[in-house]
Amino acid sequence: MDLGLSGSRALVTGGSRGIGFAVAEALAAEGAAVGLIARDADHLAAAARRLRDRGPVTVAIAAADVTDTPALHDAVDAIAAELGGLDHLVANAGGTVGTGNLTSAGPDEFTATFALNAGHAAELIRSGLPHLRAAGGGAVVIISSITGMRPAPRTAYAAAKAAEIHLAATAAQELAPDRIRVNAVSPGSIMFPGGGWEAFGRQHPEDFAAFEATQFPFGRLGTPKEVAEVVAFLLSARASWISGANIPVDGAQIYPSARRFD
Repeated sequence: MDLGLSGSRALVTGGSRGIGFAVAEALAAEGAAVGLIARDADHLAAAARRLRDRGPVTVAIAAADVTDTPALHDAVDAIAAELGGLDHLVANAGGTVGTGNLTSAGPDEFTATFALNAGHAAELIRSGLPHLRAAGGGAVVIISSITGMRPAPRTAYAAAKAAEIHLAATAAQELAPDRIRVNAVSPGSIMFPGGGWEAFGRQHPEDFAAFEATQFPFGRLGTPKEVAEVVAFLLSARASWISGANIPVDGAQIYPSARRFD
């Protein structure tokens, strides 16, 4: 199916690896120009080379810490200038600062985790809004998590991801007059090289094996590509009447985490 994304311009935070890079790949394969934001300039440059190696694609990159609002705003403007505008935003950057649980967290770790997830998503939308308005509308996808739907360790991450889901629903109503759709995608546990579940499996092989064997009806974790293809669809005009939704991409995963509270 041609999603009609050819010639559009999309920006992805956390775009140098994992789900973010898979989203960039999916969009580039559809003919979109892509802009990537991440903290590490070397990883961004490598990601851009990987995208270009797959065929003709326009790629812009900007290194920035997404929790530094002025830096994020400057990065969005720089990518918009290089791509000639923006039609789509994907707020993918996220994670946990510290242990993530209230009983073991250090000072400010909860608020830092919230800022990295829901805070950055909100600021990305604010920074990109003038460009989407100039384009006559657009679409936004926030990458949340099933942990935002079904509580599990880590507390701060779960709360921040729940906030992202509600942010998408509320922003969808606020931005509809500007012809901007906003949705959330909530992946289940996703396996990729260098990702958190790969590291957890090395550190806790028995716990991970039990998790994989009991919580996944299909007998495996998901892949970044499986998330990315849903994101690409939601950004496209094929999803023109989907806004304010949260789409789980979890293979019917049962419990969200192999981790335990302290």
